[in-house]
Amino acid sequence: MIDHISVAVRDLDRAARFYEAVLAPLGLSRLVTRPATIGFGKAYSEFWINLRGRMSAVDEGSGIHIALRARSTADVDAFHAAALATGGRCDGPPGIRPHDRVKYYAAFVVDPDGNRIEAVTFPE
Repeated sequence: MIDHISVAVRDLDRAARFYEAVLAPLGLSRLVTRPATIGFGKAYSEFWINLRGRMSAVDEGSGIHIALRARSTADVDAFHAAALATGGRCDGPPGIRPHDRVKYYAAFVVDPDGNRIEAVTFPE
């Protein structure tokens, strides 16, 4: 249903370091580098960061929320650790999130620009 996603960032180099680290455990790597945009993916660019140098920081509690599928709980843990090590902040530590119809394992982080990114998997 969704072909690709783009996230606006204020500092492309800083965001590239952050997203290279957090997307690697999910199997995505940098595939395209242009002056104002970088694409990450497995076979083609599915996740883009786009330079918006004059953008204000995203207000707390607003902005985007993107959930990315992980293969395992270990990958979710690695995603979370990488985010904290590269300038992100925790917005929900790795763990089981039980809901009405399904339980899932997820971690939530906020990137250096204020975008909320989640890694999620559905353990047996």
